[in-house]
Amino acid sequence: MGTLKTEFEVECPCCKATLIIDEGLKRVVRHVEVERADKPKLDEAHQILSAEKARRDSLFEQSVAAEKGRGDALSRRFEEALKQAQQEPITKPKRDFDLD
Repeated sequence: MGTLKTEFEVECPCCKATLIIDEGLKRVVRHVEVERADKPKLDEAHQILSAEKARRDSLFEQSVAAEKGRGDALSRRFEEALKQAQQEPITKPKRDFDLD
């Protein structure tokens, strides 16, 4: 697409994209991104999707295993806290009102 006489091209210093700016409108009218070198090919889509599925499944299995072990750990902590509470003497808690 051609540019008008009032339009000029500028390269973005950050992303190296081409910006087409209209002098009369004083704004960007078109933005053309640079082709990425690491852009995935459509032929590799099946491989990429299967690799991502395997990664998701692995993470899910890890979270399931962690949740199964979590209940045991919480019950152990509860039992330890219960034993400690039974060993401590029972005392009446002091209130601010009692200190006056």
